[in-house]
Amino acid sequence: MSSEDLGKSVIYMGTPEFAVAPLKALIQADISVVAVVTVADKPAGRGRKLHESAVKKAANDFGIPVLQPTSLKDAAFLAELASFNADLFVVVAFRMLPEVVWNMPPLGTFNLHGSLLPAYRGAAPINWAIINGDTKTGVTTFFLDKDIDTGSIIQQSEISISENWTAGELHDAMMPLGADLVVNTVHSIFKGQCTLQSQSSELATHAPKLNRENCRLDFTKSPSQIISQIKGLSPFPGAYFGDYKFINAAVCAAEISSINPVLFRLKGGLFLKYSKGNIEITSIKAAGKRQMSGKDFANGMQIDELPLI
Repeated sequence: MSSEDLGKSVIYMGTPEFAVAPLKALIQADISVVAVVTVADKPAGRGRKLHESAVKKAANDFGIPVLQPTSLKDAAFLAELASFNADLFVVVAFRMLPEVVWNMPPLGTFNLHGSLLPAYRGAAPINWAIINGDTKTGVTTFFLDKDIDTGSIIQQSEISISENWTAGELHDAMMPLGADLVVNTVHSIFKGQCTLQSQSSELATHAPKLNRENCRLDFTKSPSQIISQIKGLSPFPGAYFGDYKFINAAVCAAEISSINPVLFRLKGGLFLKYSKGNIEITSIKAAGKRQMSGKDFANGMQIDELPLI
């Protein structure tokens, strides 16, 4: 840690695996993380055993105190949060914070967002970048304010999107990028060297929360758009139609179509044809079944064609 950073500390807030890499990077950079805030343990699995968040597990590994409030406005939690006297709060993949929390530290609270803001404000920026067929995206750090993802931009880092990436692969590629940006942002704030940039509302686009409606395959789209939708929702929550989730897909050179969507096997592969063309399904999951490759699914089909309607 540089001399400008000495004596300053942060509280880190996050939950999933995406938030683990920045936490580790802060610690490896000798930045003082005095506490971690994450979600309460939740029962999961067949045994309904309590499940700890990925960030809690990482914090425990480093011996960092962990706070798990059920309410971010709880008076006891706010008092405990204030007792750490942290200079800065860092937020990565956590809940929306009330103003009484984000306005607490003297140097403010910043968030790491998985897009080049003001593009893709909202809950699912990584997914929508793939769904929309973008060729680049990135990560942004910005100071929190009263609205969602609208605060002043501190720093950004860009990444090219490989043509065949799923959302999961883009997510993994962005983790180290985000970790480095968080460390650089903390250093710049501690040194008083931030150059802030206001966001343009006119240039803003949105990444709405994924739901059953926007995860359903839209057969009014072209084959390339269908492939992008499948990849953008892979591996989770998965694009679906009828009783099937489509986990991955590829371009098919053959010009075959059908009025209604139909799964069919051809030369050992699995394909999906519909009114605008067809695509190859390389990974699929039937309801109640395990995920399998398109070839394995095709080999198990009792008939050559399986209508989806």
